[in-house]
Amino acid sequence: MKVFRGYQHPQLAAQCALTIGNFDGVHRGHQAMLALLKNEAQHRGVPSCVMSFEPHPRDYFAAVARKPELAPARIATLRDKLTELARCGIDQCVVLPFNARLAAQPAQAFIEDVLVRGLGARYVLVGDDFRFGAKRAGDYAMLDAAGEQLGFDVARMNSYEVSNTRVSSSAVREALGQGQMSRVASLLGRPYSISGHVVHGRKLGRDLGFRTLNLRFSHWKPAASGIFAVQVFGLSDQPLPGVANLGIRPSLDPTDVNGGRVLLETHCLAWPAGLGLEEAYGKIIRVELLHKLHDELKYDGLDSLKAGITRDCDDARAFFAEAAKSFSASMHTETSRQTTRDRI
Repeated sequence: MKVFRGYQHPQLAAQCALTIGNFDGVHRGHQAMLALLKNEAQHRGVPSCVMSFEPHPRDYFAAVARKPELAPARIATLRDKLTELARCGIDQCVVLPFNARLAAQPAQAFIEDVLVRGLGARYVLVGDDFRFGAKRAGDYAMLDAAGEQLGFDVARMNSYEVSNTRVSSSAVREALGQGQMSRVASLLGRPYSISGHVVHGRKLGRDLGFRTLNLRFSHWKPAASGIFAVQVFGLSDQPLPGVANLGIRPSLDPTDVNGGRVLLETHCLAWPAGLGLEEAYGKIIRVELLHKLHDELKYDGLDSLKAGITRDCDDARAFFAEAAKSFSASMHTETSRQTTRDRI
């Protein structure tokens, strides 16, 4: 997938089938929309294109109003969003900087300047609650009328439901905030994960006997936080079980090297054989958050912090042992069923 910052690039396709949205999390509703977009693009012989925004428009307006509480919690980093869009088979993604100029652009000008002249949209697919342009004046009816006048098709996709629940980024945020990781996986169609380059920290975990792999979460307000049983991908051929802290580390000095930044700090329950203390830095890894153990805690000293991490590791091991037992039981049941079918 080709990624462009803005839409004024000679490498952009002259025409495209387009969808527009924030796509935070790229959940199952998004995936259904992207599958439809790909199909329409193939019928028209043009590439599929996603237009997204960074920052999230609500982030921008919260900052302008100086009300950070209005900003939505972020499900995914831009890296992870782009990775999921690519996995869905999208040909190109245009990331527009959401700033004062874009916020003030009239809806009709957005259609003419961005969609038609900028991207050459032949087909535009939007969600059932899509609004655009200054003061959110643009809606589906305006877009549809413009399409008839300017020569592009417009379609609207209704809500996507799983088990009578509307799948949305808000639903994913709510489930992450409540630590309901199984529900999150159901809404996303995959376990929730965070990826990135391993960065340096204070090396405090190493001193305490729990070396960690640190990833920066590039937004100040993650939808999930706390201590999790996790799996780590990217360091060996097999996923590595571990325990991770996602948050701001309230027990540590705020002046540390990553002070004030949201970090995902992951301790592998078994450090990969042959991987030295310094060799993980700079590697890109992916961490799946499978089960929430508890919220972040503030410890009164390093001894109590070490004891807390030890308990978390024990609880994570217990989670993986129980998961392995459940998997073994389910496999045994399926084998018994297959044997019965074979006899019949």
